[in-house]
Amino acid sequence: MTDLKILAISGSLRSGSLNTALLRAAQKHAPAGLSIELYDGLGELPLYNAELDTETTLPAEVARLRNEIRAADGLLIATPEYNYSIPGGLKNAIDWASRPAADSSLLHKHLAMMGAAPGNFGTVRAQLALRQMLVWTHSRPVVKPEVMVFRANERFDDAGNLTDEDTLKLVQSLLEALRDQINGDR
Repeated sequence: MTDLKILAISGSLRSGSLNTALLRAAQKHAPAGLSIELYDGLGELPLYNAELDTETTLPAEVARLRNEIRAADGLLIATPEYNYSIPGGLKNAIDWASRPAADSSLLHKHLAMMGAAPGNFGTVRAQLALRQMLVWTHSRPVVKPEVMVFRANERFDDAGNLTDEDTLKLVQSLLEALRDQINGDR
């Protein structure tokens, strides 16, 4: 059987992002049956503008994002928390991906979310905001386990490798839940 293709999107544009490092850890330690590919075009997306969202004016990076989401069996989103919510770049990507609503690339798309932050609450509020947005897109988020990596700077080494075994097990459990959810709908 072919591995399920999971498109991983980091909500951070920062080169040393712990959320991107968390996705690389997920990619490196993915359970059997999953292949994880990191999306690298978040910073290339223009701000959403409905006037550009036509067959003749659609920006190439937007078309690429939508096509990559459609081609994936599921999504894995890692988001930092900015001002009790998700970063603007991630919100912008979701805005582009969710249109047109009737043919959204996010429509019924299985996805899992996680996040890393230096504080004691991890990304609780960001993930709550993301879940609320996904109600409109009719996406299918994994409910449990929740992966909110608090004091994240203590869980990665200087090279960006996840060194905390408990966090790694939690990430693997999330990926197994995503895999099982997708396979349950086949």
